[in-house]
Parts: sequence; structure tokens; C-alpha cells
Amino acid sequence: MTPYDATFLQGSGPQRSGLHAPAPLIDGFGRTVTYLRVSVTDRCDLRCVYCMAEHMTFLPKKDLLTLEELDRVASAFITLGVRKLRLTGGEPLVRKGIMNLIGGLSRHLASGALDELTLTTNGTRLEAFAAPLAAAGVRRINVSMDTRRPDLFRKLTRGGDLAAVMAGLKAARAEGMAVKINAVALASDNARELPELIAWAHGEGMDITLIETMPLGEIEADRTDQYLSLRQVRTELESFWTLEDLPLSTGGPARYVRVAETGGRLGFITPLSHNFCESCNRVRLTCTGVLHTCLGQEDERDLRAVLRAGASDADLVAAIRRAVDAKPQGHDFQIARSASPAVARHMSTTGG
Repeated sequence: MTPYDATFLQGSGPQRSGLHAPAPLIDGFGRTVTYLRVSVTDRCDLRCVYCMAEHMTFLPKKDLLTLEELDRVASAFITLGVRKLRLTGGEPLVRKGIMNLIGGLSRHLASGALDELTLTTNGTRLEAFAAPLAAAGVRRINVSMDTRRPDLFRKLTRGGDLAAVMAGLKAARAEGMAVKINAVALASDNARELPELIAWAHGEGMDITLIETMPLGEIEADRTDQYLSLRQVRTELESFWTLEDLPLSTGGPARYVRVAETGGRLGFITPLSHNFCESCNRVRLTCTGVLHTCLGQEDERDLRAVLRAGASDADLVAAIRRAVDAKPQGHDFQIARSASPAVARHMSTTGG
């Protein structure tokens, strides 16, 4: 541990005069962690069929990190070299006081310690939050939206209102935010609609990323029926579009192409048909303070316990370093009727 590690919360970042930046967070396989995803709540105002059970039991408030604890852990990571911070859920915009957290974290943008503060949202509350998010320095957001058909949207989300999401998209773009659509590819529901969804997003000036369904958490539905390999989707798209591979990285797991005919960017997140572990630079903090260094493994480090035991800044840094050093080499997701979920925790708890 460097001398700077123990004093990181006393200033705004490594630029403080007379202090050296701490050693970067490098795992046991030589990958540098520069990206932290933080779930601020396990709650959501939708019940997407591939993500949650219809009748979820949510965590009691006492189990969740407070806004101050979330800020403290995120700030520790930023000082240790994290340059991108994404807030997720559940649905982050349902967390009471969320703008206080975002406004506080924006100090790291102002100091130059953080390159990007962003979030992933379902868009239902985005119309009301777009202006304050932009004012806090959020320049780019991801919106989860699997279809443009109102009836199918209601089915997939168990009652969601697509009009509210569309209003949120309009408000975010009016504030100058770049918007990327995230769509889970579902064999039984939106597979035929994907080309239309891609063309629509590109026509609106938005990137779009397709995601394979992942075996996380016990839900009523059998994901085997919904799994659609994005290798297959890409092959079908290439039968009528020209896809040009791009050397683009936004710090996430997507591989990008440009669609020549639309001029837009299209991403593929393929945890099953082609994992992305070799370049993984991210870790995830749950809303309960558990740090997961791999999405598809049951690894965990309880930072809430560290915090609530009266940890010093040096104790917190040491716990983070131990967790990152033990980051697994990769995951091994499987989609099969005989296979249990890769991990028992739900995506809404893990943090996107």
C-alpha cells in the first residue's frame, strides 16, 4: 500500500500537491480495473420477465448501503484509478435521494479524477430526471428497451408504459445527452423485430447494443426458450446489411460494428456465444456493499461489513485491493435445461 492510499478521502484526487498517485488496481491476470458499476438499489418499477420474478421480495433498507457509504466506496475506487463510474439498479432513478449521490460524485468530474459518470436506466423516470442529470455532468446514458411495440413492451415488463420511456428518450436528447439503447435478444419475442429496432435507433442518432440473455437468478421463465445467439443474429443481419468491425471500446464488454447502410453503431454483448473475459476491466458493487469482480462467478467481498466495522480509509483500500487481486480469470455461462443459473443472485442486485 502506498502512503497516498491512506489519505485518499482528504482530497479530490491524485492531483493533490506533494502526493503520488496510488498503484493502479491490477488483478492477478494483469488486467487493470478502471471501470466500476454500482447498483444503488435492487428495486425497480418494472418486472422484466428475463430479469426478475413477478413477485420479488426486495431487501430491507438497513441492508442497503447509505448514500454516504456509496459515495465513500465509489470515491475510493476513483482514487485507485477507476475512470468510469456507472450507476445501475434495479432502476437507479427510483432510489430516494439519488440526485444527492450523483451531485456529490460529480465533484470527481470537476477535479479530473473521473472521466465519465453515467447510468443505465429503464427510462420510465428519465423525463423528470434528464435536466438534473445533465446539470450534474452526466453526458451519456444507456436505456434498456427491448421493443418498440407497446403491447410487447407491456408483456416483457409486466405492465410497463412504453410512452413514458419514449418521453424520457426525448428529454435526455434535448439535454444534449448521448443515448444508447440496450436490447436483450429474445428468441420468442423480439427476434424478428431486431433489424427494425436497430434501424429506428440509428435513424434517431442513437447507438444500440444487443445482449444475449444471461443465466442470473432464479425466475419463473425458462431462459432456454429465449436464448438467441448473437452470432446467429449477426449472420442474419449481414445477409442484407454491411457490418464493419470497429476498434471501439467504451470500457464495457460490447464489440462494435458500424452498419454501412444506416451509418450507426451496433454493439454485441455475447457472454455465452463468445465471452469477453480476456479484456475485462470492470468490477461491480451491489447495493448491499458486496463487491463482485466477475459477473458470472460467486466471488464476493463484503465491503459493507468493512465500512460498518469502523474501517479506516486504509482498511477500505486494502479490502478493495485484496478483492481485485483475486478476480477470476473468467466466467463459464451455460444455457441448458439441465443447468442451474450460473449464479443465484439477480441482475437487479448485481448492478447491471
